[in-house]
Amino acid sequence: MGVDGGRAGGRRGFSYIAVYTIRGVTLLFAASVVSFALVSASPIDPIQQYILANPGVSEENIARMEAYWGLNEPPVSRYWSWIRAILRGDLGMSKTYRRPVAEIIGLRFGASLALMAAAWTCTGVLGFGIGCVMGMFHGRLADRVIKRICLVMCSIPTFWIGLVFLMVFSAWLGWFPFGMAVPPGVPAAEVTLLQRLRHLVLPALTLSFLSFANTALHTREKLIDVLESDYVLFARARGEKPGTILRRHGLRNILIPAVTMQFGSFNELFGGSVIAENIFSYPGLGAAATSSAMTDIPLFLGITLFSTLFVFTGNMTANILYGIIDPSIREAGR
Repeated sequence: MGVDGGRAGGRRGFSYIAVYTIRGVTLLFAASVVSFALVSASPIDPIQQYILANPGVSEENIARMEAYWGLNEPPVSRYWSWIRAILRGDLGMSKTYRRPVAEIIGLRFGASLALMAAAWTCTGVLGFGIGCVMGMFHGRLADRVIKRICLVMCSIPTFWIGLVFLMVFSAWLGWFPFGMAVPPGVPAAEVTLLQRLRHLVLPALTLSFLSFANTALHTREKLIDVLESDYVLFARARGEKPGTILRRHGLRNILIPAVTMQFGSFNELFGGSVIAENIFSYPGLGAAATSSAMTDIPLFLGITLFSTLFVFTGNMTANILYGIIDPSIREAGR
């Protein structure tokens, strides 16, 4: 029985991995088709945009670029040439940075990952904690005040709050630098961890501003539903204290919706990082995507595929955690 159970578990695990691999490949293929079609249908000519950005380009170099990128070929031929290159591990060469696209993505994603991880952690921990506080004090003064603050936060645009943070904490108070990931003019080897953190605070707060309020409000509603259920009313009748009720009955029931929202926010994080990085001149992947949209199509398409894979990984991680948090979901999957 033990051996058979182990083999069955191994087959289920292999099947689970295979299903998600197929889903991921299918999603990447669909994203590549849509993004390439949109770029091909765009009225903006990347070569002309490159010439405007670099007026000294010769006619010979322009013709060489057109031949290299296959702009004289039909879109379908260009697409399959691009896909074959990707399957060989070649995402192309960035026209802006004159380096391989994969190398640019690797370098820029490190900075973006630090920014998104800080914002993601702040959103999850503080949003979930404050949502629990609002739910436990439902209808009281603390709940009403915090709820109104969160509703106001949800209505404020990300770019606007970023500019306010710059004006207040950088220009007026001087607590944090105006932008960049490190102090300008300082060699990378001499930059301290404290300096990196000071440059990270304002972009991370800006990125987590909207998601933090949404997480808190979502957690509040779910916890109120749990606290108004029959089994919680029975627990109160038995004399259980609020902290015990939250620990025994509340957290387990609201954890799955919180995990769903937290890992499902990967797309919001990546989209918001484009705004935050441009406001604070933060050298991440979002800023590279903005600068490459007009003139650097290989880099733009590479970032598109990478962001698709990033969001898919977040959703897949959430589904895996479901089974760990809730055994009933794991048993249903079996």
